[in-house]
Amino acid sequence: MPKEVAQPKILSLFSGCGGLDWGFHTAGYRTVWANDINKWAVNTFRKNFPEAAVSQEDIEKIKGKKLKEVPDCDLIVGGFPCQDFSVIWKQPGLDGDRGNLYKHYLRFIDAKKPLTFVAENVKGLLSANKGRAIAEILKGFENAGNGYMVKIQLYNFADYGVPQFRERVLIVGVRLDTGFEFAHPAPTHGAGRVAYKTSGDALRDVEAMEMFQKAPKFNRNEIGIVEKTRKMLEMIPEGGNFTDVPTDSEYYVKGLISHVYRRLNRNEPSKTIIAAGGGGTWGYHYEEPRPLCNRERARLQSFPDSFEFEGSVTEVRRQVGNAVPPDGVRLVAERLMPLFTGEYEKTDLQKLRNELQKLSIRKRLEYDLQRTKEENSEIEIAT
Repeated sequence: MPKEVAQPKILSLFSGCGGLDWGFHTAGYRTVWANDINKWAVNTFRKNFPEAAVSQEDIEKIKGKKLKEVPDCDLIVGGFPCQDFSVIWKQPGLDGDRGNLYKHYLRFIDAKKPLTFVAENVKGLLSANKGRAIAEILKGFENAGNGYMVKIQLYNFADYGVPQFRERVLIVGVRLDTGFEFAHPAPTHGAGRVAYKTSGDALRDVEAMEMFQKAPKFNRNEIGIVEKTRKMLEMIPEGGNFTDVPTDSEYYVKGLISHVYRRLNRNEPSKTIIAAGGGGTWGYHYEEPRPLCNRERARLQSFPDSFEFEGSVTEVRRQVGNAVPPDGVRLVAERLMPLFTGEYEKTDLQKLRNELQKLSIRKRLEYDLQRTKEENSEIEIAT
């Protein structure tokens, strides 16, 4: 029989507004301490996680006595800054100003030695520095604390019920002495599975919801639009982008990346919601020629309507766009819960890690994908 356990305690790093934490909270976990340097993200976190102690101090300064005063935890979660690994912008990787901030994550693991950790980053992490970045980061996580079995996988969160195509890398580590072999959950949505949740599904009746009427408290934050942009959007069909504007039109623009002036397709998940950018990068409604408001963007990120953001329109946009979609990680949280209840058969993780360390990163990814398929088959048979 599994043992009864209290809610596993989360220590949250680079927490942003709390999307990753919210996904774990819905699965029965509780954040006891969080840290982010952005004032407005911290205010949002405090608003939605009132039981957590939230620090805005620069993580580089949380060391020595200060680090000892941080509460103990069962797991650590966080998305270390990703701009230096992004394939959209420049990709200096480990050579960039922020490419080594993951080492602060390692310091906290060394100090707290949690049973498990979950780290998130952009797809570009897998290719940054010609593969050197992910190899070095993986080695660091494996050797942190008393040693961890680490599994990495590239997720498209639309495959897990989020109304948005959003690819992110999840790195999950489990302490070697637990003997718990984690397998990433298999996709639940898409071809041959449950139908994707679409942007039309997500935004249906959004303007009628009670909290939407309380704007701006719940971040309706309607975005102004100039007439030129409105005219341009009227030329772009549902699901299209700036390339649909005729080349002989006075509104034609060129040399832009695909998400610029992108209109939603109500029958598909949204394209990736981004955190910042100039004109044409807000994401645009499938029916009305206008930018999406922040409440709509939050729905596309799978935040509940009750989740309230703090800050200006721009600050809220940044928080929403930087967040991990809560629905995208709920299955990960559920898959880790047996570690805390004791309901699992032990594996020799040290032996397994030794074998996996002989493989290339590509082969390790293939192994993790195969274990995901096998684990999912075992769960189906058991149920």
